Amino acid sequence: MRLEITCHDRLGITQDVLDILVKYNIDLRGIEIDPNGKIFLSFPTIEFNEFQHLMPEIRKLSGVTDVKTTPFMPIERERNELTAILETLPDPVFSVDAKGKVMLTNDAAASSLDVDRKSLLGTHVAELVKGFNVVKWLEGRDIGVQTHKVKFVEQDFLADFFPVYVPDSNQVSILAGAVILLKSEFRLGQQFSAFHQPNEESFNHILAQSPVMKRAIREAKKFAESALPLLFAGETGSGKETLARASHSVGAGRDKPFEQIVVSGHSPQELEEMLFGDSASGGVLNNVSIGTVLLKEVCELAESTQAKLCAWLEHAEQLRSKAPNKDEELPRLMTTTQQDLSLKVAENRFREDLYFRLTSLIIVVPSLRERKGDIIGLAEYFLKQQAMKMGKRVPKLSKSCVELLQSHAWPGNVRQLENTVCRALLTVSGREIHKEHIQLPGAASSFNFSSSDFEGTLDEAVKKFEKSLLRQLYPSYPSTRQLARKLGLSHTAIANKLREYGISRKTIKI
Repeated sequence: MRLEITCHDRLGITQDVLDILVKYNIDLRGIEIDPNGKIFLSFPTIEFNEFQHLMPEIRKLSGVTDVKTTPFMPIERERNELTAILETLPDPVFSVDAKGKVMLTNDAAASSLDVDRKSLLGTHVAELVKGFNVVKWLEGRDIGVQTHKVKFVEQDFLADFFPVYVPDSNQVSILAGAVILLKSEFRLGQQFSAFHQPNEESFNHILAQSPVMKRAIREAKKFAESALPLLFAGETGSGKETLARASHSVGAGRDKPFEQIVVSGHSPQELEEMLFGDSASGGVLNNVSIGTVLLKEVCELAESTQAKLCAWLEHAEQLRSKAPNKDEELPRLMTTTQQDLSLKVAENRFREDLYFRLTSLIIVVPSLRERKGDIIGLAEYFLKQQAMKMGKRVPKLSKSCVELLQSHAWPGNVRQLENTVCRALLTVSGREIHKEHIQLPGAASSFNFSSSDFEGTLDEAVKKFEKSLLRQLYPSYPSTRQLARKLGLSHTAIANKLREYGISRKTIKI
C-alpha cells in the first residue's frame, strides 16, 4: 500500500507522520519527500479497519491538506521508466561505478556477449570495452561527456561515455560512475539513413535525367493542383504510384491522408462498399477527411462499378461547381492503368463516358528502357539507400556491371532494377559490384536488347552472346576441360574461343 500526503513545509511534520505508523505497528518499507510538499509512504497492505483509523489521524496533523492512496512511489516510476528504456533500447548499455565495475546493463549487451545479464554485474568494464580507459577518465579533474571509437565483441563501436553525479546533503555533486552507450556501425548507418531520408512522397526525391521522365514530372506538377481526376498510364513497376503520391504531396488535399486501393484485389461487391459505402458507412470516396484516393488498375473495374464511379464523378463535379468549404471537399480521384483504355472502350469492355472523365488529365509514365539515361543513376541511388540502412559501405558499379544494366530490357522497370541491385548488395563482399553479382531472371547472359536497340549482323550478335556466356561461366569452370564438358564441346574449341575473346584468369575475376 502506498500513500501520497500533501502538506505544508513544517518542521517535524514527517516525524509526526512516522509516529502514527509506529502507533499502528505498521512496517514502513519506503518513504520519499519531494520538493513540492508531498510525502510518499510505502508499507504492506493493512486491514480495512486499521486503514479507516489511519487516514483520519494523518489528516488531523497540522499542515496536512490531503491524504490519498497512490499506485506507485515516484522512485518506482523512475526505476521502471529506466528499466523500460534499457529493455527496449537495441544498443548495448553499461552503467559502471567510479571504479569501472558494471552495476547495471541491458539485454542488448548481454545478448551481444552471449551471457546472462547477472553474470556481467561486478565485471570490470575494461574486460568488455577496449580502446578507452574509463577509470582514468573518471579519475580526471574535468570530466565531461566523451565519444570514442572502441572495440566490443571484437567489432568496432562508437561509444558515448556519460558521467553520473549524485548530490549530497549539501547539494554538492559527487561522482558516482558513468553510463556507457555503444552503437555499432550498422546502427549508425540506420540512424544516418533515417536522418537523411528524403520525403518519399515528393517530386524532389524522384531521380530523372532523361527527357521523357523530366517531361512526365513537369506534367504531374502542373496537374497536381487540379481537382480533376488524374490518370497515370504505364507498365508495371514504372513508377505510377510514386508520381501519384508526389502529386498528392503538393495538391490541395496534401494535409489529408492518401488512400490506395488495388481493384484486382477485391470482388466487385467488396470494392463498391470500400469506394461508395453501404448503409453503415459512406466509403472512401465520400470521406471528406481523405485527400486523395488512388485506384490502381482501373481497367479491371467491373461494369457495375464503372457505372457507379461515373455517377460519383458527376456528383463530385457538381459539388466543386458550388465552391464548398475546402474542409468539406471530397477526395481527389487518381487512377493507374497498365492497359490501353481506348482499346478496352473499342472492345466494349470499358464505358466510354467514364473513359473521357478519367482521361481528362493523363500522364504517360515511360518505361525504364525508354529512359536509359536514368538507369545507372537509379541503381546508384538504390545502392546508397540500402547500404546506409544496412550500415555497409556503398559499393561502386564496375564497368561490366554498368554495361549489363544499361543493355537489359528491364521488363519489370524501376521496381525490378531496385530489387536487382539490392540483391547484388547482399551478395557482394568487396567494394565493387561486378556483373557476376547481377542476377536477371530468364537469362544467364547479359545479352539483352529490345528490337529498337538491335544493330549489326546475326554473326555479330551470336559472337556477342557467345562471349558474354563464356565470361559468365568461366569463374565457375576456370579450366578449358571443365568448360568444354559443361558446354558439350572439345576442349580445343573452347580454348580457341577463350583466346579469341581474351578470357583468362588475368582478365576474369575468379
